[in-house]
Amino acid sequence: MKKVILSILAIILGANAGALRAEDIHAAAGAAAPSEEPGNIGVPAECEDVMLQAFYWDSYKTNAKYGCTKWNYLLRDTTAITENFDLVWFPPSASGGGVGYTHKCLSDQNGDWGPKLQLQNLIKALHRGGTKVLADIVINHRGNKSSWCDFYGDNFGQYGSYQLTQKHICRFDEGFTKSESSCYNASTDDRGAEDSGTNFDGARDLDHKNEYVQSWAKAYVQWMLDVMQYDGFRYDMTLGYAGSYLRMYNEASHPYLSVSEFWESIDRQVAHLKATNYNTMIFDFPLKYKLHDAICKAPYAYGGLRNPSNSLRGKGYGKYAVTFVDNHDTFERSSYGENQFNGKTQLSDSVTHRRVMQAYAYILMMPGVPCVFYPHWKSYSEEINQLIALRKRVGIHSESVVSEESGAQKKYSGKVQGHRGQVVVRLGDNRDMTVPEGFEVAIEGEGYTVYAKMGAQGIEEISHQPSAVRGEKFIRDGKLYIRCGEQVYDALGNRIRGN
Repeated sequence: MKKVILSILAIILGANAGALRAEDIHAAAGAAAPSEEPGNIGVPAECEDVMLQAFYWDSYKTNAKYGCTKWNYLLRDTTAITENFDLVWFPPSASGGGVGYTHKCLSDQNGDWGPKLQLQNLIKALHRGGTKVLADIVINHRGNKSSWCDFYGDNFGQYGSYQLTQKHICRFDEGFTKSESSCYNASTDDRGAEDSGTNFDGARDLDHKNEYVQSWAKAYVQWMLDVMQYDGFRYDMTLGYAGSYLRMYNEASHPYLSVSEFWESIDRQVAHLKATNYNTMIFDFPLKYKLHDAICKAPYAYGGLRNPSNSLRGKGYGKYAVTFVDNHDTFERSSYGENQFNGKTQLSDSVTHRRVMQAYAYILMMPGVPCVFYPHWKSYSEEINQLIALRKRVGIHSESVVSEESGAQKKYSGKVQGHRGQVVVRLGDNRDMTVPEGFEVAIEGEGYTVYAKMGAQGIEEISHQPSAVRGEKFIRDGKLYIRCGEQVYDALGNRIRGN
């Protein structure tokens, strides 16, 4: 794990994190975890990682609004990325044009994000900094070669060569049902089986019931780990095929972390996890919607964030949650505009900044694996990096226990136990500004405050660091500072200029 040191905070905050106390905060840890105890391939236990989604929809363009994320551009950000993030999610890297979600040849890793060599150099640079890389795995569907139903072949070296045909396309795909298609109304003998999931009409849906398709997919994910040197997977459009196949592909490859894009209600998400035998994490879309309703919509029902019953944590599956505020699909795309935090405003807008940062204060202090969106990080990097640093110092992890105050709907207060300490995060204009006993103000922003208390282990770990500074504590504008001689430091150990 990379060292992100809050040198001041570790020393000045209380000597013992202690147990969560029922008398000072109402426990609301959620439903019991599932009784099954599977191997959990792709689900690291008590994971302290923070993820960066290192792209957005048009960021392969050099004039992209929030910065270009071609491989050679991201290479320039390697130091900043590795200092803050344990995981980086890349876009689909195969050939096919544009963002890459209708790839044409998976074994050709030269796409619009850049050539294969640049990709490999970027992965190596991130690995040198201790950061793992997730590949975007698009195996529900595929782009064509020259007609509706023909494909380029894939050569995965030691894992085999494959040539998909129209017999590997789901039976009721548009390629067979639209009259303009070259394979319109083909005989059933020349089609695959019925789709095991939801149809996707943007490309040819592949038949994962077919053993050849299964072999092709297993070869691909193994090749991505062993040859391309990715560490894990983000599976695209997993609504499109049964969860049992995702389980099959993870069991064949054993990624460090797997996360499924299953854009559905919490009950269907839980069913999907069960179908994978709990061998993946999953994006917590229900929690994203809860955050949106609590923070962006009047009357600002922050109370809905207390043990949200329709989220993975509320159902007892918090260890499988990858939490997020926005992604490439929900951000600034007209068809999904109602779900994005910034609405029709710019990220430079003060109201948008307030909303987005309240959401990050929540997910970066909560269990699960939080995923930061690249445009948000570029726009608010200093504030987001401070929250990440505090999370790491306290040791909040994917299975952290949460206790939450009951009370008014227009504010939120939750206490979270980490491996090395605790935080209390409070949201809303009406939030209680009283400093909890034994805690100190760590970070305060527009509409949120985070208090922290380190345990004895955290103090022992950091007290011998040469960067540790001791001095007089004082609060200014709701934030904790340390005066040591003529120098003033913030709670993260950064020297404040002009003091």
